[in-house]
Amino acid sequence: MNLSTIWRKLRSQQAFCFAALLAGCLVFIGCSPAQSAAGNSVDPKFKEQVLQVIRENPQAILDSVQAYQQEQQQSLKAAQESFLQAMKTNPKSPIGDAPTTGSAAQQIVLLEFSDFQCPFCARAHETIKQFMAKHQDKVTLAYKHFPLTSIHPQALPAAKAAWAAGQQGKFWEYYNALFEGQKDLGEEFYGSIAQKLNLKLDKFNTDRNSPAAEAAIGKDVQLAKQLGIEGTPFFIMNGQTFSGAVELSEMEKILANVSK
Repeated sequence: MNLSTIWRKLRSQQAFCFAALLAGCLVFIGCSPAQSAAGNSVDPKFKEQVLQVIRENPQAILDSVQAYQQEQQQSLKAAQESFLQAMKTNPKSPIGDAPTTGSAAQQIVLLEFSDFQCPFCARAHETIKQFMAKHQDKVTLAYKHFPLTSIHPQALPAAKAAWAAGQQGKFWEYYNALFEGQKDLGEEFYGSIAQKLNLKLDKFNTDRNSPAAEAAIGKDVQLAKQLGIEGTPFFIMNGQTFSGAVELSEMEKILANVSK
């Protein structure tokens, strides 16, 4: 059985996944837990044939993985370019259900992908406040949740709390409070902000623990991943991207550019 035949059989059965690590490292295969649970067992003879092909053709396997990665990168780049071009043509197109503030015209839209526990996001928040205070009659700010849960344990709970506040029309007040009190993130703090904003606490707690909150945040996260965003804060203004603890002068330049 040659490599191409093995490869086709691997893809059709969807039984194995494999990865190349570094040059000279062993390429390995394995069965996913979901497949095992479903009873999709792999024929031991077939498994041995695959392993033999890998042993005899390590470079071919590595080339296949690299080709697949390149294909994925090209697809990602195409998706990014399509999104950014669409936003240039129709700036309000990606807003969807995101909370917004600033200009109701939505001709210049600033998308913010952020994480309430990210220190760089808190620093950028100060710049965003200054920028929007100056340009709120011209720029629409739209918030997209991108909690980095692997490194920030309070990012998702904070996002859910902010989403719940938004259900009572207080998203931006809650957003400000979270960033300004970032060091205090936690259950007690979330309830304290809700009380200060005179939210209906029963509804607030029900909403932040609801499937709807999970789905709304998940939708934003999915968009971020589709765009290849890996860190926060990340911004897009009418198709122009920038990231990190941005300076006000940089934002002013980008605004001038997209306003032409």
